[in-house]
Amino acid sequence: MQDKKGFDLWADDYDKSVGLSDKYGSYPFAGYKSILNVIYNRVICSSAKTVLDIGFGTAVLTSRLYENGCTIYGQDFSDRMIEIAKEKMPKASLYEGDFSNGLVEPIQKQKYDAIIATYSLHHLTDFQKVDFITSLFKLLNEGGCIYIGDIAFETRSLLQECMRIAADEWDDDEMYFVWDELKGQFPEMRFEKMSDCAGLITWQK
Repeated sequence: MQDKKGFDLWADDYDKSVGLSDKYGSYPFAGYKSILNVIYNRVICSSAKTVLDIGFGTAVLTSRLYENGCTIYGQDFSDRMIEIAKEKMPKASLYEGDFSNGLVEPIQKQKYDAIIATYSLHHLTDFQKVDFITSLFKLLNEGGCIYIGDIAFETRSLLQECMRIAADEWDDDEMYFVWDELKGQFPEMRFEKMSDCAGLITWQK
């Protein structure tokens, strides 16, 4: 798992690295573009106006929403990622902070029509995931939706099979979603498989 410095150094090549993994259908980013496209279309179709992106990176997704008139808030812990995102979204409200320690106060004071977390929450332990996702519910406007797109598996056995195939490429420091082990905490949430190593988890208020 990369730390803040690692993400700062990776920022300029991030989109290229992700694109190659997705193109060849390989771990860890197979299904990446599909997830972003599904979220984008659902947010636009829902007429959401205010969007929070947690761990927005280089703003591949939120910059498109920004261009379509959404008001964007976001939190990321990489200064370089924030710099790149601000170039794309000069009027967005973007904050620096490690969300494993919670969301910064200005973000907590707002309400959102859509909350997005793509390929960011796998840096949290399973226990932290439950607490963090629960904390997001109160930030949603009525009718709003949470979209979590990430490396995710329906069962532990599918995760283990992906780990076997990935071999030395597997990141032992990251903690991926296993839906069978999470759905008991969030019975109203929905899981959609997007690739052999990706899934979309949603919850609507």
